[in-house]
Amino acid sequence: MRVSGSWTSRNCRSRGSVSEVTLARTRRIVQGLFLALFLFLFIQTESKGTDELGWPVRLFLDVDPLIVLTTFLASRRAEGLFWPALILAGLTALLGRFFCGWVCPLGTLNNLAGGLRTTRPNPPGAGWFRVKYYVLLGLLGMSLFGVQPAGILDPISLTIRSFSLALYPAASFAATSLFDAIYRLNLPLVTPASEAVYGLLQKTVLPFRQPWSAQGVFIGLTFLGLLALNLVQRRFWCRFLCPLGALLGLLSRRSVLRRSVSEECDSCGACVGVCQADAVPAGKDRWRASECLLCSNCDDACPKNAVSFGLMKGRPRGGLDLGRRKVMASVFAGTFAVPLLRISPLARPRMSDAKLIRPPGALAETTFLQSCVRCGECMKVCITGGLQPTLLEAGLEGLWTPVLVPRIGYCEFGCTLCGQVCPTGAIRKLPLERKQQERLGHAAIDKGRCLPFAHATPCIVCEETCPTPKKAIWLEQVAVKDRNGRPIRLQQPHVDLAACIGCGACEKHCPVVGQPAIYVTSAGESREEEHQILLQPPPVAPAK
Repeated sequence: MRVSGSWTSRNCRSRGSVSEVTLARTRRIVQGLFLALFLFLFIQTESKGTDELGWPVRLFLDVDPLIVLTTFLASRRAEGLFWPALILAGLTALLGRFFCGWVCPLGTLNNLAGGLRTTRPNPPGAGWFRVKYYVLLGLLGMSLFGVQPAGILDPISLTIRSFSLALYPAASFAATSLFDAIYRLNLPLVTPASEAVYGLLQKTVLPFRQPWSAQGVFIGLTFLGLLALNLVQRRFWCRFLCPLGALLGLLSRRSVLRRSVSEECDSCGACVGVCQADAVPAGKDRWRASECLLCSNCDDACPKNAVSFGLMKGRPRGGLDLGRRKVMASVFAGTFAVPLLRISPLARPRMSDAKLIRPPGALAETTFLQSCVRCGECMKVCITGGLQPTLLEAGLEGLWTPVLVPRIGYCEFGCTLCGQVCPTGAIRKLPLERKQQERLGHAAIDKGRCLPFAHATPCIVCEETCPTPKKAIWLEQVAVKDRNGRPIRLQQPHVDLAACIGCGACEKHCPVVGQPAIYVTSAGESREEEHQILLQPPPVAPAK
């Protein structure tokens, strides 16, 4: 029975007026507003000259219950504010999958991409909607055994990562190249106008520096491929693959906001063709609450005005039957994948890649991999662009986690932004004073390539760029001979292991082309007790 006095989508219509305000139209407006909010927060995830961002740039990640659940199962820890995700879970249990249909930015982008489809409406997916539930169960099985893979498939993390590492850099590069071309042409009226437009874009949407990503092409093409699947079937990702949608679907099975059909329905099937999910199978009496995105397309398409949404009692008809054997197989597949991901010798701290330099404040490697959701927020906010996604440096388990590549960019001494944007605490938010003492690794000098050692050529760039208060690179003045046998004096650099924090500024600015003459490795980092330099520096004798 319908609850007395309940609101329905029919009440939204003004019959006889010039225009009809429908729930579907309202939904499109709300989708656009949330997409605009997502893009605004994304643009704000950048240093504005201070060490504070000033906006809740993690908002969409903080409300993601899949990230909270899998991180807790994998790491057995809850870091930071997780109550926004609990609020979303509670609202979903009460109202249904409104997040998927009204809020999710990837869902909105899928809607827009699906609008390019010109063929007839899609038929139902014939049970393929269950695939996303099996994906979810596999991810949960992996999380129970200490592996955090959800960030690769989570729609919020996936979207932010794709924008940060691929789409945004590509758009910035294309815009800059276009305005550079117009500037070189020096066209009357056009060039001055373009300079004004470019200045406005620099102040609003363009990054302070051009971002680059070593894997941007692959990540970008993968994301565009997901959008292209909408040409096969609208909202393909949401229907068949999205693990967050599956989790919200399980929570919404008993929701009170439901679809109802009056006796005026003649089973014409108009609602089936416009359903954005597989919530409306054949037959007017059945409806899958777990699949409904509350898009209200069925209400709009019904020629008899027989469909409405409202608050209702009882259990909805048309349940979710996943099959016991398939459920067990999904969980088993997830757990069996764990040892396959961890058989790499790189999983052991002493055997790990020497260039696997994690951001300051990163947890110990095992806990870090259990907490990192590969969202790319830390890479987006990195001032120098030094944080890049890994490929196999940390094994398959560490795919797309952040690693510092000093030759691309160093860790800015006065910056703590990466810890501020991390949604799970995989990178701890450290006070600036504590961060400046955090050791990422140590620098080492290749004397076969260093100019003062190998070529008797003066160079003190590494010492000049070292940011530590007590210079971690000190200079020794020595007397050497040039190739003609003439005595000369120059300064040769040395690394003070006690003062070096492994920020990578010396490696970044080393003038030696190609392989630098000074480089940073993760040996000696603060976060791993086993990953230390074996030969510690001798104790310094007290001054007399």
